[in-house]
Amino acid sequence: MDKKIYILSTEDEILSHLAQKIQTAATNAISQQNIFKIGLSGGSMVKQLAKIFPTICTDWSKWRFFFCDERMVPFDDSESTFGAYLKAFKNVTDIKEDQFVTINPDLSAEEAAKDYIKKLSIYFPPNDIPKFDLLLLGMGPDGHTCSLFPGHPLLEESSVWVAPIVNSPKPPPCRITLTFPVINNAQISIFIIIGESKAPVIKKILEDNEPLPAQRVQPSNGNVLWFLDKAAASQLTSN
Repeated sequence: MDKKIYILSTEDEILSHLAQKIQTAATNAISQQNIFKIGLSGGSMVKQLAKIFPTICTDWSKWRFFFCDERMVPFDDSESTFGAYLKAFKNVTDIKEDQFVTINPDLSAEEAAKDYIKKLSIYFPPNDIPKFDLLLLGMGPDGHTCSLFPGHPLLEESSVWVAPIVNSPKPPPCRITLTFPVINNAQISIFIIIGESKAPVIKKILEDNEPLPAQRVQPSNGNVLWFLDKAAASQLTSN
C-alpha cells in the first residue's frame, strides 16, 4: 500500500487537485480497459463533484458509477445518495442516468445487498473480488467510512462484497455497504476531509493509528490518498 497525505489551504484547492487525480485515473482506466469504474459516497461529496466534474476532460460515456454505500430509501427521498447525484448532476455533464449502478429500493436491505452483488458481477469477474479503479470516500466524526461504523460486526466481514446493515447508528438505519475486502482491493481510494470538526479523528487515524474504520482502508495492492484542508489537519503534529 502507498499512502499519501495532501494538506491544502482551501476546499477549492483540494477540489482542483482532486479533479486532476480523477481525470488521470479515468484516462488510464479507459485506455487500458475501455471503461472507468468509480465508487461514490454521499454527503458533501455530491456538491463537490458537481462543481469539479465540468472541468474534467473525458469520454463520459465510458464511466460507470457505483455506490460505496446507499440508504434504503426511495430515490426521491432526501436521504437517497443516488437521488442527490441525479439532482446535482442535472445539466452539469453528459452523464446519463443509466450509467449509475443503483440499488433496488423496493427490496429489504438483505435482498438489496444480494441484488447489488449481482449487478456488480456484470462489471467484475464473478469469481474475483471487484477491483474498482477509484473509490471516493468520506469519513464521519466517529471515524466511520461507507456504512462501516466503529465496533460494528460488519468490520470483520471477510468474503461478502456488499452487506446489509439494519441497525446503523446514524439514520436512516437500513443501508447497504461495500465491505473491506472490496474497499481494500481498489486501485485508488481517496478521502476528502474538510473542516475543524474532523481534526480530532484525523489525528487518531493518521497519527495515532487507532483502528477506526477509515484507518482500516489499506489497499492491498493500491494507493490511498488523503486530501485534508488545514483545519482538518490542525491537530497533526507534522502539520
